[in-house]
Amino acid sequence: MGTMPEGRLLFSMSLPMMISMLVQAMYNVVDSIFVSRIGENALTAVSLAFPLQTLLIAIGAGTGVGVNSLLSKSLGEKDYEKANRTAMNGIFLYFLSYLLSAVIGILAVRPFYASQIKDAPIEIMEMGVQYLTIVMVASFGLYTQFIFERLLQATGRTFFSMVSQLTGAIINIVLDPILIFGWFGLPKMGVAGAAVATVIGQIAGGVVALIYNLKKNSDITLSLKGFRPDGKIIATIYKVGFPSIIMQSIGSVMTYGMNLILVGLSSTAAAVFGVYFKLQSFFFMPVFGLNNGIIPIVAFNYGARNKRRMIRTIKWGMLIAFCFLFAGFIVFETVPETLLLMFDASENMLAIGTRALRIIAFHYLIAWFCIVAGSVFQAVGNGMYSLYVSVARQLVVLLPTAYILAKLGGLDLIWWSFPIAELMSCLISTICLVLTVKKVINPLPDEV
Repeated sequence: MGTMPEGRLLFSMSLPMMISMLVQAMYNVVDSIFVSRIGENALTAVSLAFPLQTLLIAIGAGTGVGVNSLLSKSLGEKDYEKANRTAMNGIFLYFLSYLLSAVIGILAVRPFYASQIKDAPIEIMEMGVQYLTIVMVASFGLYTQFIFERLLQATGRTFFSMVSQLTGAIINIVLDPILIFGWFGLPKMGVAGAAVATVIGQIAGGVVALIYNLKKNSDITLSLKGFRPDGKIIATIYKVGFPSIIMQSIGSVMTYGMNLILVGLSSTAAAVFGVYFKLQSFFFMPVFGLNNGIIPIVAFNYGARNKRRMIRTIKWGMLIAFCFLFAGFIVFETVPETLLLMFDASENMLAIGTRALRIIAFHYLIAWFCIVAGSVFQAVGNGMYSLYVSVARQLVVLLPTAYILAKLGGLDLIWWSFPIAELMSCLISTICLVLTVKKVINPLPDEV
């Protein structure tokens, strides 16, 4: 961390997570491609499920941040008993998270869809309720995968975590067409088949991650014998993880708000928005994986008071992030029709989607800077800066701007809310980064 050339170190630490993120992006896209073959209403139904699915991921990922932080700290202090208790309390918290998600799945899914569909075909709600209920009630697979993959990552076994994600993704991709279309004599399940394929893949990935922890992870010992929830450990986990849960949940609120606005204009527009979110993950997910390398390297060298290595790592991170998102910009600008046709787009969907993808893509030219700046804030202990930027971009600017533009020009203008919000995000990120450099990085010595 303190001696290897920064570019090589960043590459070696980020690559497993970047591959994992790409795998996640791939099977999300494939899932929607198969669903689109049922019909545009099915694609819209699955797209409208995204806010609650995002909330599940926010809870899982945010809790994982807290578990990883305390577990890594305990291992660094060679307090193996505390590390074991942290792991078991983390498992307990994920179990409680599952119970909450299952209750929401049973009680809230239908009202959730009813609030979004407005004048859209009722078929969208019925298929959506069917899909999302299965995903939420059976989300124990998702949470199992989250906790046991995070334990592998916290102890440096990222390869095994990647294998777990690959296992879940491959099983999901294989089962999707079989269950959706009723191949090999199985019943044709439609969108319910997509949901069942998803949860089976998650369960399989979780089982693989559990086995790796039991067989390959010698840093922690998992045992229910004598386990009692530890309030102090739980409080510490959420002290670190709760801000991350809130920050990621903002995306859930944003997508819900955008769905409300878009469905009021056209159910096809909501399907386009869902397709965009699936496609953009191919370029954003690797950058988020890159952050998993940037944060520990910058944090380590911040602790070591090595300003030069911090700055070089940040520069490498920005260069790589720019390359990924610039590639996304080029793809969205040059072949939007090809991308949409993968989802069996109708003429109306092509007309709306082509314009939408080309306009939204402009924010890729800015977003790389904001994402890497956010990782720097977290690495030096200024995580609240990331929260401020996220709230400002998605809630304070994006949704109000989208609403105003929808009233002024409908679908012709609404997509410009994304570049506008990113410009504001860039301005706030720049101010916060300048303050961070001035107050945190510059006071460090030039040489160690």
